[in-house]
Amino acid sequence: MFEYFYNEIFRKTIISFGTLFNDLSIKHADSDGNLTVTKVPLAYGPIGKFLARLEQSPNLNKSVAMTLPRMSFEFTGLTYDPSRKVTTTQQITVKDPDADTNTKKVFMPVPYNMQFELNVMCKLNDDALQIVEQILPFFQPSYNLTVNLVSAINEKRDIPVVLENVSFQDEYEGDFTSRRVLYYTLRFTAKTYLFGPVQSASKDIIKKATVNYVAGGANATERDVTYSVTPRATKDYTGDVLTNITQDITATAKTIQVADGTQITAEKYIALGQEEIYVKSVNGNKLTVRRGQDSTLATAHLNGAEIKGIDYTDTTTSIGTIGVDSALVEEGDDFGFSGTYSWRLKD
Repeated sequence: MFEYFYNEIFRKTIISFGTLFNDLSIKHADSDGNLTVTKVPLAYGPIGKFLARLEQSPNLNKSVAMTLPRMSFEFTGLTYDPSRKVTTTQQITVKDPDADTNTKKVFMPVPYNMQFELNVMCKLNDDALQIVEQILPFFQPSYNLTVNLVSAINEKRDIPVVLENVSFQDEYEGDFTSRRVLYYTLRFTAKTYLFGPVQSASKDIIKKATVNYVAGGANATERDVTYSVTPRATKDYTGDVLTNITQDITATAKTIQVADGTQITAEKYIALGQEEIYVKSVNGNKLTVRRGQDSTLATAHLNGAEIKGIDYTDTTTSIGTIGVDSALVEEGDDFGFSGTYSWRLKD
């Protein structure tokens, strides 16, 4: 708890909210009917700052006025949303987008509502109406933003941005020389999610299961039985090519002719395309096989197709020595099982 992490979720949500309104424009027509298009600038900050800027001059020798129309937005509040709460102990586990052999995990997110204000400041009422009318039709009452909240696991979520209300105010007080400012305030709620730290989950994947039980009773010989199961790869992960087939084979063929039978081991699995095949026996360059193992589809293959070995070499892991391909089985992969029995009689 309280280890350092920073997913930049607030920052990403604020930026995504601002990009909704950074390409608005208004049009003015002159006496000849020619249209002038003006893009409305957008900045982050409270409206009070911009209203004060209208009346102040940073240079005492030169009066500087801020041009209108313009827009500003700011993040104004944050509240927990219990209506979107999910089980706190549940985790999201995904493959690392930067390394397919690694797996990462993160606990389910916490729902929070972010409040925003968008302020539209104009000198002419028609300018304000043009801007507001370009915004309101898209919020009924919400608009979904797709945000990559956690880049480490490529977790993208739709963030509903709900339009809560719209208010209007006309700042036109003072003497005749005072500038008029019309401004609309649009209040929004973005229903975002906060994720905790992302951790490695590669070591959490169960690679071996062992069951121990006792058979027998008070008047019979007891026996301890241990059954262990490890995942067995159903495809080649290492890309090691053993040999090639030397003639076309059909989907029902039970024998395969290969270029070099010495590279094939009986009672092991091989991969031919997407099909997993069990080798029953090897006689020279002729293989006797069982096709379509572990729910793979037996298909026809053309002369010259590559045969790849599955678990033809071993490697040492935390669960002992296993096949190199089985060691690379990750969460979400299809796999079979290799099981072993051991038992001991009790006198």
